[in-house]
Amino acid sequence: MKLLIVESPGKIKTLRKILGPDWMLEASVGHTTELAHDGFKKLGFDLRDRTITTRYIPRGPRGKQVLTKLRQAVKRADEVYLAMDPDREGEAIAWHLVEQLRLKKFQRVTYTQITASAVQAAIKAPRKLDLPLIEAQRARQCLDKLVGYEVSPLLWNSSGGKSGGRVQSATLHLVCERERERLAFKPHDYWTIKATYVNGLTAMYDPRDGNDETPHQIRSADEAAKIEKIAKENPHVVTNIEDREDRRLPPAPFITSSLQQMASVKLKMSPQKCMQVAQELYEGVGGKGLITYMRTDAVTLSPEFVQDARAWLTKNSPKEMADRAPNFKTRADAQGAHEAIRPTDVSLTPSQAASHLNGEQAALYRMIWERAVASQCKPARLAKSKITLHAATTKWIARGSRVIEEGYLKFWRNIEDEVELPKVEVKSTQKLKGLKTEKKATQPPPRYSEAKLIQLMEKLGIGRPSTFASTVATLKLREYVKLEKQALAPTALGMKTDEVLKRALPDLVDVKFTAEMETSLDRIAEGKVNWQHFLFDWNSGYLQSALSKARQILRISA
Repeated sequence: MKLLIVESPGKIKTLRKILGPDWMLEASVGHTTELAHDGFKKLGFDLRDRTITTRYIPRGPRGKQVLTKLRQAVKRADEVYLAMDPDREGEAIAWHLVEQLRLKKFQRVTYTQITASAVQAAIKAPRKLDLPLIEAQRARQCLDKLVGYEVSPLLWNSSGGKSGGRVQSATLHLVCERERERLAFKPHDYWTIKATYVNGLTAMYDPRDGNDETPHQIRSADEAAKIEKIAKENPHVVTNIEDREDRRLPPAPFITSSLQQMASVKLKMSPQKCMQVAQELYEGVGGKGLITYMRTDAVTLSPEFVQDARAWLTKNSPKEMADRAPNFKTRADAQGAHEAIRPTDVSLTPSQAASHLNGEQAALYRMIWERAVASQCKPARLAKSKITLHAATTKWIARGSRVIEEGYLKFWRNIEDEVELPKVEVKSTQKLKGLKTEKKATQPPPRYSEAKLIQLMEKLGIGRPSTFASTVATLKLREYVKLEKQALAPTALGMKTDEVLKRALPDLVDVKFTAEMETSLDRIAEGKVNWQHFLFDWNSGYLQSALSKARQILRISA
Protein backbone atom coordinates (compact mmCIF):
# COMPACT_ATOMS: atom_id res chain seq x y z
CA MET A 1 0.00 0.00 0.00
CA LYS A 2 1.28 3.43 -0.94
CA LEU A 3 0.71 6.50 1.24
CA LEU A 4 0.43 10.04 -0.15
CA ILE A 5 0.54 12.86 2.41
CA VAL A 6 -0.66 16.29 1.29
CA GLU A 7 -1.09 19.60 3.14
CA SER A 8 -4.80 20.26 2.75
CA PRO A 9 -7.65 17.79 3.40
CA GLY A 10 -9.53 19.55 0.58
CA LYS A 11 -7.25 17.89 -2.00
CA ILE A 12 -7.92 14.33 -0.86
CA LYS A 13 -11.25 13.84 -2.63
CA THR A 14 -9.80 14.88 -6.00
CA LEU A 15 -6.58 12.88 -5.51
CA ARG A 16 -8.50 9.76 -4.49
CA LYS A 17 -10.31 9.82 -7.83
CA ILE A 18 -7.00 10.20 -9.64
CA LEU A 19 -4.98 7.57 -7.74
CA GLY A 20 -7.60 4.90 -7.05
CA PRO A 21 -8.00 2.33 -4.24
CA ASP A 22 -4.35 1.26 -4.02
CA TRP A 23 -3.40 4.45 -2.25
CA MET A 24 -3.90 5.76 1.28
CA LEU A 25 -4.32 9.53 1.44
CA GLU A 26 -3.71 11.67 4.52
CA ALA A 27 -3.28 15.41 5.18
CA SER A 28 -0.86 17.26 7.46
CA VAL A 29 -3.37 20.14 7.65
CA GLY A 30 -0.59 22.66 7.07
CA HIS A 31 2.34 22.83 9.50
CA THR A 32 2.44 20.09 12.15
CA THR A 33 5.29 21.65 14.15
CA GLU A 34 6.47 25.01 15.40
CA LEU A 35 9.52 26.41 17.15
CA ALA A 36 9.55 25.46 20.81
CA HIS A 37 8.89 28.07 23.51
CA ASP A 38 12.08 27.54 25.46
CA GLY A 39 15.63 28.83 25.68
CA PHE A 40 16.67 32.48 25.43
CA LYS A 41 13.51 34.60 25.61
CA LYS A 42 11.55 31.43 24.72
CA LEU A 43 12.60 31.69 21.07
CA GLY A 44 13.02 27.94 20.61
CA PHE A 45 16.46 28.37 19.05
CA ASP A 46 19.95 29.38 20.15
CA LEU A 47 22.52 31.55 18.38
CA ARG A 48 26.02 30.52 19.41
CA ASP A 49 29.35 30.50 17.55
CA ARG A 50 27.65 31.40 14.24
CA THR A 51 25.49 28.30 14.57
CA ILE A 52 21.72 28.14 14.96
CA THR A 53 20.29 25.28 17.03
CA THR A 54 16.53 24.93 16.55
CA ARG A 55 14.03 22.93 18.59
CA TYR A 56 10.60 22.02 17.25
CA ILE A 57 7.47 20.78 19.01
CA PRO A 58 4.04 19.67 17.74
CA ARG A 59 1.86 22.65 16.83
CA GLY A 60 -0.69 22.50 19.65
CA PRO A 61 -3.19 19.70 20.27
CA ARG A 62 -4.12 19.52 16.58
CA GLY A 63 -0.48 19.01 15.59
CA LYS A 64 -0.15 16.15 18.08
CA GLN A 65 -3.32 14.49 16.79
CA VAL A 66 -2.24 14.78 13.14
CA LEU A 67 1.23 13.39 13.83
CA THR A 68 -0.24 10.44 15.77
CA LYS A 69 -2.57 9.67 12.87
CA LEU A 70 0.22 9.96 10.32
CA ARG A 71 2.53 7.66 12.32
CA GLN A 72 -0.18 4.99 12.24
CA ALA A 73 -0.61 5.43 8.49
CA VAL A 74 3.15 5.19 7.90
CA LYS A 75 3.24 1.83 9.73
CA ARG A 76 0.69 0.42 7.26
CA ALA A 77 2.44 1.82 4.15
CA ASP A 78 5.07 0.21 1.96
CA GLU A 79 5.98 3.53 0.33
CA VAL A 80 5.50 7.10 1.54
CA TYR A 81 5.10 10.06 -0.82
CA LEU A 82 5.21 13.63 0.48
CA ALA A 83 3.18 15.92 -1.78
CA MET A 84 3.26 19.25 0.07
CA ASP A 85 2.77 22.49 -1.89
CA PRO A 86 5.67 23.45 -4.21
CA ASP A 87 6.90 26.46 -2.25
CA ARG A 88 9.14 27.37 0.68
CA GLU A 89 6.56 26.54 3.35
CA GLY A 90 5.52 23.30 1.65
CA GLU A 91 9.13 22.09 1.46
CA ALA A 92 9.61 22.82 5.16
CA ILE A 93 6.42 20.94 6.06
CA ALA A 94 7.75 17.90 4.17
CA TRP A 95 11.09 18.16 5.99
CA HIS A 96 9.39 18.38 9.39
CA LEU A 97 7.33 15.29 8.57
CA VAL A 98 10.48 13.36 7.66
CA GLU A 99 11.91 14.33 11.08
CA GLN A 100 8.75 13.80 13.13
CA LEU A 101 7.71 10.53 11.46
CA ARG A 102 11.34 9.30 11.36
CA LEU A 103 11.08 8.40 7.71
CA LYS A 104 14.07 6.48 6.43
CA LYS A 105 12.68 6.17 2.91
CA PHE A 106 10.27 8.56 1.27
CA GLN A 107 9.55 10.21 -2.08
CA ARG A 108 9.11 13.98 -2.44
CA VAL A 109 6.72 14.85 -5.27
CA THR A 110 5.41 18.21 -6.46
CA TYR A 111 2.86 19.41 -8.99
CA THR A 112 1.33 22.79 -9.74
CA GLN A 113 -2.05 21.49 -10.85
CA ILE A 114 -4.16 18.65 -9.50
CA THR A 115 -4.99 16.80 -12.69
CA ALA A 116 -4.46 13.13 -13.50
CA SER A 117 -1.58 13.79 -15.91
CA ALA A 118 0.24 16.20 -13.58
CA VAL A 119 -0.11 14.02 -10.48
CA GLN A 120 0.88 10.80 -12.27
CA ALA A 121 3.88 12.54 -13.84
CA ALA A 122 4.98 13.85 -10.41
CA ILE A 123 4.79 10.36 -8.86
CA LYS A 124 6.90 8.94 -11.68
CA ALA A 125 9.56 11.63 -11.13
CA PRO A 126 10.16 11.99 -7.37
CA ARG A 127 13.00 14.17 -6.15
CA LYS A 128 15.02 14.80 -3.02
CA LEU A 129 14.10 17.47 -0.50
CA ASP A 130 15.25 20.92 -1.58
CA LEU A 131 17.55 21.80 1.35
CA PRO A 132 18.19 25.47 0.39
CA LEU A 133 14.41 26.01 0.20
CA ILE A 134 14.00 24.45 3.66
CA GLU A 135 16.83 26.58 5.03
CA ALA A 136 15.17 29.73 3.66
CA GLN A 137 11.96 28.80 5.48
CA ARG A 138 13.85 28.09 8.70
CA ALA A 139 15.63 31.44 8.39
CA ARG A 140 12.31 33.20 7.76
CA GLN A 141 10.68 31.48 10.73
CA CYS A 142 13.56 32.29 13.12
CA LEU A 143 13.84 35.83 11.78
CA ASP A 144 10.13 36.53 12.26
CA LYS A 145 10.09 35.07 15.77
CA LEU A 146 13.23 36.99 16.72
CA VAL A 147 11.81 40.30 15.50
CA GLY A 148 8.37 39.63 16.97
CA TYR A 149 9.63 38.54 20.41
CA GLU A 150 12.20 41.33 20.68
CA VAL A 151 10.18 44.22 19.27
CA SER A 152 6.71 43.47 20.63
CA PRO A 153 7.65 44.13 24.30
CA LEU A 154 8.85 47.60 23.30
CA LEU A 155 5.37 48.30 21.93
CA TRP A 156 3.59 46.90 25.00
CA ASN A 157 5.47 49.44 27.11
CA SER A 158 5.10 52.43 24.78
CA SER A 159 2.29 52.55 22.20
CA GLY A 160 0.19 49.76 23.69
CA GLY A 161 0.60 47.91 20.41
CA LYS A 162 0.07 44.16 20.43
CA SER A 163 2.96 43.10 18.18
CA GLY A 164 5.60 44.19 15.72
CA GLY A 165 6.94 42.20 12.80
CA ARG A 166 9.41 42.20 9.95
CA VAL A 167 6.77 42.46 7.18
CA GLN A 168 3.83 43.57 9.32
CA SER A 169 5.45 46.79 10.60
CA ALA A 170 6.70 47.90 7.17
CA THR A 171 3.23 47.32 5.72
CA LEU A 172 1.56 49.24 8.55
CA HIS A 173 3.96 52.12 7.84
CA LEU A 174 2.69 52.35 4.25
CA VAL A 175 -0.89 52.74 5.50
CA CYS A 176 0.07 55.30 8.15
CA GLU A 177 2.24 57.38 5.80
CA ARG A 178 -0.65 57.60 3.35
CA GLU A 179 -2.89 58.77 6.23
CA ARG A 180 -0.37 61.48 7.15
CA GLU A 181 -0.39 62.65 3.53
CA ARG A 182 -4.19 62.84 3.70
CA LEU A 183 -4.14 64.79 6.97
CA ALA A 184 -1.59 67.26 5.59
CA PHE A 185 -3.53 67.74 2.35
CA LYS A 186 -5.06 71.17 1.81
CA PRO A 187 -7.92 71.04 -0.72
CA HIS A 188 -8.82 73.86 -3.07
CA ASP A 189 -11.79 74.50 -5.32
CA TYR A 190 -11.64 74.44 -9.10
CA TRP A 191 -14.14 74.61 -11.95
CA THR A 192 -14.64 72.58 -15.14
CA ILE A 193 -16.66 73.65 -18.18
CA LYS A 194 -18.15 71.31 -20.77
CA ALA A 195 -19.47 72.52 -24.12
CA THR A 196 -22.18 70.60 -25.97
CA TYR A 197 -22.76 71.21 -29.69
CA VAL A 198 -25.84 70.71 -31.83
CA ASN A 199 -24.33 67.77 -33.74
CA GLY A 200 -23.76 65.80 -30.49
CA LEU A 201 -20.09 66.69 -30.06
CA THR A 202 -19.00 67.43 -26.48
CA ALA A 203 -15.72 69.15 -25.58
CA MET A 204 -14.03 70.19 -22.34
CA TYR A 205 -12.45 73.58 -21.79
CA ASP A 206 -8.68 73.07 -21.90
CA PRO A 207 -7.00 75.39 -19.38
CA ARG A 208 -3.57 75.64 -21.01
CA ASP A 209 -1.64 78.80 -21.75
CA GLY A 210 -0.74 78.87 -25.44
CA ASN A 211 1.59 75.96 -26.15
CA ASP A 212 2.15 75.28 -22.47
CA GLU A 213 1.71 71.54 -21.94
CA THR A 214 1.27 71.93 -18.17
CA PRO A 215 -2.43 72.31 -17.44
CA HIS A 216 -3.64 74.67 -14.77
CA GLN A 217 -7.09 74.80 -13.24
CA ILE A 218 -9.87 77.39 -13.24
CA ARG A 219 -9.50 78.56 -9.63
CA SER A 220 -12.44 80.97 -9.21
CA ALA A 221 -16.09 81.44 -10.14
CA ASP A 222 -15.20 84.80 -11.72
CA GLU A 223 -12.66 83.16 -14.05
CA ALA A 224 -15.21 80.48 -14.99
CA ALA A 225 -17.81 83.17 -15.74
CA LYS A 226 -15.38 85.06 -18.01
CA ILE A 227 -14.67 81.88 -19.98
CA GLU A 228 -18.40 81.18 -20.30
CA LYS A 229 -18.99 84.68 -21.60
CA ILE A 230 -16.28 84.33 -24.27
CA ALA A 231 -17.58 80.89 -25.26
CA LYS A 232 -21.14 82.17 -25.68
CA GLU A 233 -20.21 85.30 -27.64
CA ASN A 234 -17.76 83.78 -30.14
CA PRO A 235 -18.01 81.07 -32.83
CA HIS A 236 -16.45 77.67 -32.03
CA VAL A 237 -14.18 76.77 -34.92
CA VAL A 238 -12.50 73.39 -35.45
CA THR A 239 -8.77 74.16 -35.59
CA ASN A 240 -7.27 70.68 -35.61
CA ILE A 241 -8.27 67.03 -36.01
CA GLU A 242 -5.96 64.20 -34.94
CA ASP A 243 -6.62 60.57 -35.78
CA ARG A 244 -4.16 57.90 -34.76
CA GLU A 245 -4.14 54.19 -34.19
CA ASP A 246 -3.41 52.88 -30.70
CA ARG A 247 -2.14 49.32 -30.26
CA ARG A 248 -2.91 47.74 -26.89
CA LEU A 249 -0.90 44.64 -25.97
CA PRO A 250 -2.69 41.70 -24.31
CA PRO A 251 -2.43 41.57 -20.51
CA ALA A 252 -0.20 39.04 -18.78
CA PRO A 253 -1.92 36.10 -17.07
CA PHE A 254 -2.61 36.50 -13.37
CA ILE A 255 -0.11 36.29 -10.56
CA THR A 256 -1.17 36.31 -6.90
CA SER A 257 -1.24 40.07 -6.42
CA SER A 258 -2.94 40.90 -9.74
CA LEU A 259 -5.58 38.20 -9.12
CA GLN A 260 -6.35 39.67 -5.71
CA GLN A 261 -6.46 43.18 -7.15
CA MET A 262 -8.85 42.24 -9.95
CA ALA A 263 -11.03 40.08 -7.68
CA SER A 264 -11.40 43.12 -5.44
CA VAL A 265 -12.32 45.46 -8.29
CA LYS A 266 -14.54 43.15 -10.36
CA LEU A 267 -15.95 40.73 -7.79
CA LYS A 268 -15.71 42.76 -4.54
CA MET A 269 -13.74 39.90 -2.95
CA SER A 270 -11.26 40.57 -0.16
CA PRO A 271 -7.76 39.16 -0.71
CA GLN A 272 -8.42 36.51 1.95
CA LYS A 273 -11.67 35.47 0.28
CA CYS A 274 -10.05 35.46 -3.14
CA MET A 275 -7.32 33.09 -1.95
CA GLN A 276 -9.85 30.86 -0.22
CA VAL A 277 -11.90 30.45 -3.40
CA ALA A 278 -8.76 30.03 -5.51
CA GLN A 279 -7.61 27.29 -3.12
CA GLU A 280 -10.92 25.48 -3.68
CA LEU A 281 -10.48 25.69 -7.46
CA TYR A 282 -6.89 24.47 -7.17
CA GLU A 283 -7.72 21.55 -4.86
CA GLY A 284 -10.50 20.38 -7.10
CA VAL A 285 -14.22 20.62 -7.76
CA GLY A 286 -15.99 17.70 -9.40
CA GLY A 287 -12.95 15.46 -9.10
CA LYS A 288 -10.47 17.71 -10.91
CA GLY A 289 -8.28 20.68 -10.06
CA LEU A 290 -9.45 23.60 -12.20
CA ILE A 291 -6.56 26.07 -11.85
CA THR A 292 -2.81 25.94 -11.26
CA TYR A 293 -1.15 26.86 -7.95
CA MET A 294 -2.34 30.28 -6.88
CA ARG A 295 0.71 31.57 -4.96
CA THR A 296 3.08 32.80 -7.64
CA ASP A 297 4.80 35.95 -8.85
CA ALA A 298 5.79 34.63 -12.29
CA VAL A 299 3.84 35.52 -15.45
CA THR A 300 5.25 32.66 -17.53
CA LEU A 301 3.01 29.90 -18.89
CA SER A 302 3.91 26.29 -19.60
CA PRO A 303 4.55 25.43 -23.27
CA GLU A 304 1.78 22.81 -22.99
CA PHE A 305 -0.81 25.38 -21.96
CA VAL A 306 0.28 27.84 -24.65
CA GLN A 307 -0.07 25.08 -27.24
CA ASP A 308 -3.51 24.06 -25.92
CA ALA A 309 -4.71 27.66 -25.75
CA ARG A 310 -3.63 28.35 -29.32
CA ALA A 311 -5.35 25.16 -30.47
CA TRP A 312 -8.56 26.27 -28.70
CA LEU A 313 -8.35 29.73 -30.26
CA THR A 314 -7.70 28.25 -33.71
CA LYS A 315 -10.92 26.29 -33.41
CA ASN A 316 -13.13 28.81 -31.61
CA SER A 317 -11.76 32.30 -32.23
CA PRO A 318 -9.13 32.23 -35.01
CA LYS A 319 -9.30 35.97 -35.80
CA GLU A 320 -8.22 36.85 -32.27
CA MET A 321 -5.26 34.46 -31.96
CA ALA A 322 -1.81 36.05 -31.96
CA ASP A 323 0.45 35.19 -34.90
CA ARG A 324 3.01 34.00 -32.40
CA ALA A 325 2.63 33.29 -28.69
CA PRO A 326 3.18 36.51 -26.67
CA ASN A 327 6.16 36.51 -24.31
CA PHE A 328 5.69 38.03 -20.87
CA LYS A 329 8.66 39.01 -18.73
CA THR A 330 8.67 38.03 -15.08
CA ARG A 331 10.12 40.64 -12.71
CA ALA A 332 13.81 40.18 -11.97
CA ASP A 333 13.17 39.78 -8.22
CA ALA A 334 10.31 37.30 -8.65
CA GLN A 335 10.83 33.86 -7.20
CA GLY A 336 9.62 32.33 -10.46
CA ALA A 337 9.25 28.79 -9.12
CA HIS A 338 5.76 28.40 -10.60
CA GLU A 339 3.98 29.49 -13.72
CA ALA A 340 1.18 32.05 -13.76
CA ILE A 341 -2.34 31.26 -12.51
CA ARG A 342 -4.29 29.65 -15.32
CA PRO A 343 -6.99 27.03 -15.98
CA THR A 344 -5.70 23.45 -16.02
CA ASP A 345 -7.86 22.71 -19.07
CA VAL A 346 -8.53 25.57 -21.47
CA SER A 347 -11.31 23.61 -23.15
CA LEU A 348 -13.34 23.81 -19.93
CA THR A 349 -14.95 27.17 -20.62
CA PRO A 350 -16.50 29.24 -17.83
CA SER A 351 -20.04 28.46 -19.03
CA GLN A 352 -19.29 24.72 -18.98
CA ALA A 353 -17.64 24.89 -15.55
CA ALA A 354 -20.45 26.94 -14.00
CA SER A 355 -22.80 23.93 -13.69
CA HIS A 356 -20.69 22.36 -10.92
CA LEU A 357 -19.32 25.51 -9.25
CA ASN A 358 -20.90 27.82 -6.70
CA GLY A 359 -21.32 31.50 -7.56
CA GLU A 360 -17.98 32.69 -6.14
CA GLN A 361 -16.04 29.81 -7.68
CA ALA A 362 -17.67 30.35 -11.08
CA ALA A 363 -16.95 34.09 -11.03
CA LEU A 364 -13.29 33.64 -10.10
CA TYR A 365 -12.78 30.79 -12.56
CA ARG A 366 -14.29 32.92 -15.35
CA MET A 367 -11.88 35.73 -14.56
CA ILE A 368 -8.82 33.41 -14.51
CA TRP A 369 -9.88 31.62 -17.72
CA GLU A 370 -10.62 34.83 -19.63
CA ARG A 371 -7.36 36.49 -18.56
CA ALA A 372 -5.26 33.43 -19.52
CA VAL A 373 -6.92 33.10 -22.94
CA ALA A 374 -6.67 36.85 -23.56
CA SER A 375 -2.93 36.66 -22.89
CA GLN A 376 -2.55 34.48 -26.01
CA CYS A 377 -4.45 36.83 -28.33
CA LYS A 378 -3.48 39.59 -30.74
CA PRO A 379 -3.09 43.17 -29.54
CA ALA A 380 -6.24 45.29 -29.78
CA ARG A 381 -6.29 48.06 -32.38
CA LEU A 382 -8.07 51.27 -31.38
CA ALA A 383 -8.77 54.41 -33.37
CA LYS A 384 -8.10 57.46 -31.18
CA SER A 385 -9.56 60.83 -32.17
CA LYS A 386 -8.94 64.33 -30.84
CA ILE A 387 -10.77 67.41 -32.08
CA THR A 388 -9.53 70.85 -31.03
CA LEU A 389 -11.83 73.89 -31.23
CA HIS A 390 -11.20 77.53 -30.46
CA ALA A 391 -13.68 80.22 -29.46
CA ALA A 392 -11.63 83.41 -29.52
CA THR A 393 -8.92 82.86 -26.84
CA THR A 394 -10.56 79.77 -25.32
CA LYS A 395 -9.57 76.24 -26.28
CA TRP A 396 -11.82 73.17 -26.21
CA ILE A 397 -10.90 69.49 -26.62
CA ALA A 398 -13.11 66.55 -27.63
CA ARG A 399 -11.70 63.01 -27.39
CA GLY A 400 -13.05 59.78 -28.79
CA SER A 401 -12.08 56.19 -29.47
CA ARG A 402 -13.41 53.13 -31.21
CA VAL A 403 -12.24 49.57 -31.64
CA ILE A 404 -10.83 48.71 -35.07
CA GLU A 405 -9.82 45.14 -34.23
CA GLU A 406 -10.81 43.46 -30.97
CA GLY A 407 -7.92 41.07 -30.50
CA TYR A 408 -7.65 40.21 -26.80
CA LEU A 409 -10.58 42.55 -25.96
CA LYS A 410 -12.96 39.78 -26.99
CA PHE A 411 -11.98 37.99 -23.78
CA TRP A 412 -10.66 40.73 -21.48
CA ARG A 413 -12.25 44.19 -21.68
CA ASN A 414 -9.85 46.63 -20.02
CA ILE A 415 -10.58 49.82 -21.96
CA GLU A 416 -12.89 52.71 -21.25
CA ASP A 417 -16.24 52.87 -23.00
CA GLU A 418 -16.00 53.78 -26.67
CA VAL A 419 -16.90 57.35 -27.61
CA GLU A 420 -17.26 57.85 -31.35
CA LEU A 421 -16.98 61.49 -32.38
CA PRO A 422 -19.22 62.94 -35.11
CA LYS A 423 -17.58 63.77 -38.45
CA VAL A 424 -16.39 67.40 -38.66
CA GLU A 425 -13.94 69.29 -40.85
CA VAL A 426 -11.09 71.65 -40.00
CA LYS A 427 -12.18 75.34 -40.11
CA SER A 428 -15.85 74.33 -39.74
CA THR A 429 -17.91 76.20 -37.17
CA GLN A 430 -19.81 74.12 -34.61
CA LYS A 431 -23.04 75.54 -33.25
CA LEU A 432 -22.99 75.71 -29.46
CA LYS A 433 -25.97 74.07 -27.75
CA GLY A 434 -25.02 74.71 -24.13
CA LEU A 435 -22.36 75.00 -21.45
CA LYS A 436 -22.17 73.13 -18.14
CA THR A 437 -19.94 74.55 -15.40
CA GLU A 438 -19.15 72.42 -12.34
CA LYS A 439 -17.44 73.42 -9.12
CA LYS A 440 -15.15 70.69 -7.76
CA ALA A 441 -12.54 70.29 -5.04
CA THR A 442 -9.15 68.61 -5.22
CA GLN A 443 -9.07 65.34 -3.30
CA PRO A 444 -6.43 63.96 -0.94
CA PRO A 445 -4.58 60.82 -2.02
CA PRO A 446 -6.94 57.88 -1.51
CA ARG A 447 -6.48 55.28 1.18
CA TYR A 448 -5.37 51.88 -0.01
CA SER A 449 -7.87 49.12 -0.56
CA GLU A 450 -6.65 45.74 0.66
CA ALA A 451 -5.84 44.70 -2.90
CA LYS A 452 -4.07 48.00 -3.71
CA LEU A 453 -1.94 47.64 -0.58
CA ILE A 454 -0.96 44.11 -1.62
CA GLN A 455 -0.09 45.40 -5.10
CA LEU A 456 2.17 48.01 -3.49
CA MET A 457 3.76 45.39 -1.20
CA GLU A 458 4.63 43.32 -4.26
CA LYS A 459 6.02 46.33 -6.13
CA LEU A 460 8.23 47.31 -3.18
CA GLY A 461 9.34 43.74 -2.42
CA ILE A 462 7.71 43.50 1.02
CA GLY A 463 6.65 39.91 1.69
CA ARG A 464 5.96 37.24 -0.89
CA PRO A 465 2.82 35.82 -2.58
CA SER A 466 2.25 33.34 0.24
CA THR A 467 2.23 36.10 2.89
CA PHE A 468 0.51 39.10 1.25
CA ALA A 469 -3.08 38.38 2.32
CA SER A 470 -2.13 37.04 5.77
CA THR A 471 -0.07 40.17 6.54
CA VAL A 472 -3.05 42.43 5.83
CA ALA A 473 -5.28 40.11 7.87
CA THR A 474 -2.84 40.39 10.81
CA LEU A 475 -2.97 44.20 10.72
CA LYS A 476 -6.75 44.01 11.01
CA LEU A 477 -6.57 41.36 13.74
CA ARG A 478 -4.15 43.51 15.79
CA GLU A 479 -6.60 46.42 15.39
CA TYR A 480 -3.93 48.54 13.71
CA VAL A 481 -6.17 49.12 10.69
CA LYS A 482 -9.88 48.88 9.93
CA LEU A 483 -11.97 48.84 6.79
CA GLU A 484 -13.83 52.06 6.02
CA LYS A 485 -15.74 52.18 2.74
CA GLN A 486 -13.68 49.29 1.33
CA ALA A 487 -10.39 51.06 2.18
CA LEU A 488 -7.86 50.53 4.97
CA ALA A 489 -7.79 53.28 7.57
CA PRO A 490 -5.23 53.18 10.40
CA THR A 491 -6.65 53.20 13.90
CA ALA A 492 -5.32 55.48 16.63
CA LEU A 493 -3.42 52.45 17.95
CA GLY A 494 -1.97 51.79 14.52
CA MET A 495 -0.81 55.39 14.08
CA LYS A 496 0.71 55.49 17.58
CA THR A 497 2.49 52.15 17.03
CA ASP A 498 3.92 53.34 13.73
CA GLU A 499 5.07 56.61 15.35
CA VAL A 500 6.92 54.65 18.03
CA LEU A 501 8.57 52.33 15.52
CA LYS A 502 9.46 55.20 13.19
CA ARG A 503 11.19 56.99 16.06
CA ALA A 504 12.80 54.04 17.84
CA LEU A 505 13.39 51.45 15.09
CA PRO A 506 13.28 53.37 11.79
CA ASP A 507 14.86 50.54 9.77
CA LEU A 508 12.05 48.17 10.71
CA VAL A 509 9.48 50.35 8.93
CA ASP A 510 11.79 51.19 6.02
CA VAL A 511 10.42 49.31 3.00
CA LYS A 512 13.89 49.11 1.38
CA PHE A 513 15.34 47.52 4.50
CA THR A 514 12.51 44.97 4.62
CA ALA A 515 12.84 44.24 0.90
CA GLU A 516 16.57 43.59 1.35
CA MET A 517 15.75 40.96 3.97
CA GLU A 518 13.35 39.28 1.53
CA THR A 519 16.11 39.28 -1.08
CA SER A 520 18.46 37.63 1.42
CA LEU A 521 15.88 34.89 2.04
CA ASP A 522 15.58 34.37 -1.71
CA ARG A 523 19.36 34.03 -1.95
CA ILE A 524 19.29 31.42 0.79
CA ALA A 525 16.61 29.53 -1.18
CA GLU A 526 18.91 29.64 -4.20
CA GLY A 527 21.77 28.13 -2.17
CA LYS A 528 23.87 31.31 -2.41
CA VAL A 529 23.85 32.35 1.27
CA ASN A 530 24.35 30.30 4.45
CA TRP A 531 21.15 30.72 6.46
CA GLN A 532 22.82 30.39 9.88
CA HIS A 533 25.51 32.95 9.09
CA PHE A 534 22.89 35.35 7.72
CA LEU A 535 20.71 35.11 10.82
CA PHE A 536 23.63 35.32 13.23
CA ASP A 537 25.14 38.35 11.48
CA TRP A 538 21.77 40.11 11.19
CA ASN A 539 21.06 39.61 14.88
CA SER A 540 24.51 40.60 16.19
CA GLY A 541 25.32 43.18 13.52
CA TYR A 542 22.00 45.01 13.47
CA LEU A 543 19.14 43.90 15.70
CA GLN A 544 20.72 43.89 19.16
CA SER A 545 22.34 47.32 18.77
CA ALA A 546 19.14 48.71 17.22
CA LEU A 547 17.11 47.36 20.17
CA SER A 548 19.54 48.91 22.64
CA LYS A 549 19.14 52.32 21.00
CA ALA A 550 15.36 51.89 20.86
CA ARG A 551 15.19 51.17 24.61
CA GLN A 552 17.19 54.33 25.30
CA ILE A 553 14.90 56.40 23.08
CA LEU A 554 11.77 54.94 24.68
CA ARG A 555 13.35 54.87 28.17
CA ILE A 556 12.58 51.21 28.62
CA SER A 557 14.90 48.91 30.57
CA ALA A 558 16.08 45.66 28.97
